[in-house]
Amino acid sequence: SSNDPNKIEINNVENLKEVIIKTKPDVAVDFTIAPATEKNSLICVENGIRCVIGTTALSQEFLDKFEDEIKRNHCPAVISPNMAPGVNIIFKMASILTKYLADWDIEVIESHHHRKADSPSGTALVIANTICDTLGCDPEETLKFGRSKGPNKREVGAKNEIGVHAIRAGDIVGDHTILFAGRGERIELKHQAHSRDGFASGAIQAIKFIANQQENKIFDMKKVLNL
Repeated sequence: SSNDPNKIEINNVENLKEVIIKTKPDVAVDFTIAPATEKNSLICVENGIRCVIGTTALSQEFLDKFEDEIKRNHCPAVISPNMAPGVNIIFKMASILTKYLADWDIEVIESHHHRKADSPSGTALVIANTICDTLGCDPEETLKFGRSKGPNKREVGAKNEIGVHAIRAGDIVGDHTILFAGRGERIELKHQAHSRDGFASGAIQAIKFIANQQENKIFDMKKVLNL
């Protein structure tokens, strides 16, 4: 093996099960697209391979089926829209600040490269849902995705409305900002990914965690990082 990226061997595989039988991996890591992940991760778990999944936009139908297969095959997994340790601390901080600033307006803004297919990002959705959970409000009723041209008066206070906004431009790795705005003041909680090193670091921690995990369930990075 080598740490030199120029010496990494990449194989185009059409039959995942054959590769699993041949290589006998302990853990499979998947950062691809939802249709591929939903197919391949089930194959992995059915063959006793634990999974670390960073793919976003996974369907609830898949997640329910995947959890059933995890229990049936005694094969736990980690799923997180963002493996970066700093982002997962942001999740926790968002909840803490919301408890103290529940009467303020709260907006979530995320920026990514122009090739990112889904919007808003899975990370932004976790942030927004975390805020809703903290406030005890229904995301379906509270979250407002973007604002169109024309009259668009905002409902005051986070319990009434939380705006979620997506920017797609250039080669932005990933920025997430939570804006808490009160009367005459505001607080911005921000995470910026300057490279993908943070995601890789978190993924390695997730691999080590799930390789030794005995409980058959889906874990998130909060559990991996003991937050």
